[in-house]
Amino acid sequence: MRGPFHSAFVGGVGVRRGGDEPVRPIASGLKLGPDHVDTIDQSHERCAALGVSRIERPDHNPLGRSDLAVVRDRNLRLHDHAAPVMEMLYEQIVNTESMVVLCDATGTIIHSIGDDDFLARASKVALQPGVNWSESTKGTNAIGTALIEEVPTLVHADEHYMHANHFLTCSAAPILDPRGNILGVLDVTGDHRSFHQHTMALVKMSARMIENHWLTDDYRNVMRLHFHSRVEFIGTLMEGILAVAADGKLVGANRGALEQLGLSGAALRMHSLTTLFGTTVGALVDRFRSPLATPMPVQLNGGRQFHIHARFNWPVWASLSEAVSGSTAQEPSVGTVHSPAAEATSRPEAPARGGAAPAGGLAQLRTGDAQVASVIDKIRRVLDRDIPMLILGETGTGKELLARAIHVDSARAKQPFVAVNCASIPETLIEAELFGYEDGAFTGARRKGAVGKIVQANGGTLFLDEIGDMPVALQAHLLRVLQERQVTPLGSSKSVAVDVSIICATHRNLREMIDQKLFREDLFYRLNGLAVRLPPLRERSDLLALVRRILDQLAEPAGRGRHLQPNAEVLQLFQHYHWPGNVRQLFNVLRTAAVMAASEPVITREHLSDDFLDEALAAQAAPGVAAAAAAPVVLPPQAAAVAAMPPADLAPVAPAEPTAPRWSGETASAPKSLEEMEIDAIRRAVDEAGGNISVASKRLGISRNTIYRKLRWNLPR
Repeated sequence: MRGPFHSAFVGGVGVRRGGDEPVRPIASGLKLGPDHVDTIDQSHERCAALGVSRIERPDHNPLGRSDLAVVRDRNLRLHDHAAPVMEMLYEQIVNTESMVVLCDATGTIIHSIGDDDFLARASKVALQPGVNWSESTKGTNAIGTALIEEVPTLVHADEHYMHANHFLTCSAAPILDPRGNILGVLDVTGDHRSFHQHTMALVKMSARMIENHWLTDDYRNVMRLHFHSRVEFIGTLMEGILAVAADGKLVGANRGALEQLGLSGAALRMHSLTTLFGTTVGALVDRFRSPLATPMPVQLNGGRQFHIHARFNWPVWASLSEAVSGSTAQEPSVGTVHSPAAEATSRPEAPARGGAAPAGGLAQLRTGDAQVASVIDKIRRVLDRDIPMLILGETGTGKELLARAIHVDSARAKQPFVAVNCASIPETLIEAELFGYEDGAFTGARRKGAVGKIVQANGGTLFLDEIGDMPVALQAHLLRVLQERQVTPLGSSKSVAVDVSIICATHRNLREMIDQKLFREDLFYRLNGLAVRLPPLRERSDLLALVRRILDQLAEPAGRGRHLQPNAEVLQLFQHYHWPGNVRQLFNVLRTAAVMAASEPVITREHLSDDFLDEALAAQAAPGVAAAAAAPVVLPPQAAAVAAMPPADLAPVAPAEPTAPRWSGETASAPKSLEEMEIDAIRRAVDEAGGNISVASKRLGISRNTIYRKLRWNLPR
């Protein structure tokens, strides 16, 4: 292999060759296992069921130039990541009667490069940009079959369903985003007589390279954890990469990470950094802030060992960590322990009662909503009275933020704050996590044992998130610990005295669980000293103040000289949306929009992710919403006062009144229906594009056909 492509593959693939050393084709024909035969047979059955003809003449009517331009624009990011990798891949197969093909998630070819003579032959079967190669249009082929099977796929010679394609041999691999969604397919197609055994390996590694570039681009502002069981493989294509949010949650992974850990994407996202690797965000930040830091050995609960290296943009990471948790990046978050030393360096001294509230305290959670203000007032009355607190509320409403604020304002502020998510720890391990264990207490236990979370929180605050997911058998043990104030680690006969303040949280109805014998009634009354409910985002009146606060915080680490502002249309979408993910979802939506907006000062619907935009538009179009959408955008005085406050801890929030706020510079317009507003927006976009429908469709994020249909149906009469 040559150049950078060779260096990228060293240590990652068992296929090597010298700079110009030829690779011999397989002389004895293709021999593959039963799984491959089953895949081809199943594909042929699908094609027959779809009515695809084996002798149908190839479709020589690709997309028109303008339509292809729209498809390419829609997949511009995929093309930009894939194009340089395709060039390096082509260097390895040049002069072998082959071509490299990139398709989008529908199977439409958006880019190809290859030997001129073979490109001419391929065009005779419509293997060219603008043509769709899904199974439904081209029968069994590597591109279309890989899209359905979602795994790398080889289709050789007469394995192609259509006779016209029998002269081809194709090796294709799907390209996945960090959440496991298919972005497109990378394919190498050549003459079946020049099949090379190493081609599939090259294609799979090239797809992995594109995926890694995509992950790095998606998560450039979060911590990325590079790991492998062999330290020398860190930095190669064989390494696993995990994206770790400021709260320790695992939010993305490359294919190498899933393969090494033996987990699906969904199973991985149920873990946190602590439950998976037994370390914390704070520990990694402390270790890897130095550019000279070496990989750190870690051990999974099953005993498997890995070496990890964390990479992050320190100024951006610190700012985003503070935006999410109200604490600096030196402070570990979910499932971690905060040491007094770290607290002392990252937060000012806790003031005496009546003094100014420290950063991250209860005062910072006031964003103009009466319900939240009532919750804070209740908590202040029992603060430092040794009364356990139970925080109720839906997922994402900010229960942990409230617990941290309580700790910061308490007399225990200089002592550890330990957060444990009972739902994210496997049932078989939660007892060991909470109470600790001695050496050899169970299979897979670490040597010298481990200190449990309750002991780690001694003197400080223990936050048990999702307490309703704690196994019933463990509830009795926890009750005994709380009553006796002593912990006995697994495998030990000695008890350890502990003094902790307990805060619990759950989104479940514990009283119903008690009736169903899923939660102990005695533990419920032991934990339920003061129960407070955080309202969901849709029930609150300070959504707009929170939007302003989040955007201000996102603007600072990005180095923006001016604040981001959503336009009136986006604000109306926000207000009428039901926010099932509450504040956590709002933050993620705004963070994505801020990145998409780049240097633009105003967030428009173009900057919103497609799935959120579809849901928001559907919610806005619901009965009873149209009249509210036409109302002028006015910021409530109380929310406006909060919005003017300096950025601080993010608080749980909810939607405002059925009127949408108006940002400075905008004026109220005459009431219009949603349909009229939509038509006006389309006409305005077409005018601004000089009548170019393709450009207007790109800016609006809708198809050209939709524009034609809307304007045709709404012509003046």
